[in-house]
Amino acid sequence: MKRTHIIGIIVIAVAIGAIISTMVDASTYVTFEEAISHPNSRVTVVGQLNKQKELIYEPEVNPNLFSFYLVDKDGEERQVDFSGAKPQDFERSEQVVVIGKMQGEVFMASKLLMKCPSKYNDGKPGEMQEFEAVSTPA
Repeated sequence: MKRTHIIGIIVIAVAIGAIISTMVDASTYVTFEEAISHPNSRVTVVGQLNKQKELIYEPEVNPNLFSFYLVDKDGEERQVDFSGAKPQDFERSEQVVVIGKMQGEVFMASKLLMKCPSKYNDGKPGEMQEFEAVSTPA
């Protein structure tokens, strides 16, 4: 085989590997129970904000920590710690999607998506707003 053919095969293999890893990372929604069974895996949990419990955001203590309680589709409730600022109008969200990992009993979210109610979007269907975790230098 020619050297160019070998390089071409290697490039194709790497591309296929990248596509497969991207598909695996684009995970489906899981429950908190499933997230607990895979503690080192990055997962996506969808749920409803428990408005009966306090939202904890103290920017003067830690501006990059926002804690709240989320109820997943199976009705299981867990504390979620998002490493970023509290999004504006968070209390009004219809649905919350958190992406991150379980650490003990707490879900550590690195990404937060909120579905806003349609009445706050000029009558348009609710759309998702995305919030990324803040990176802090080591």
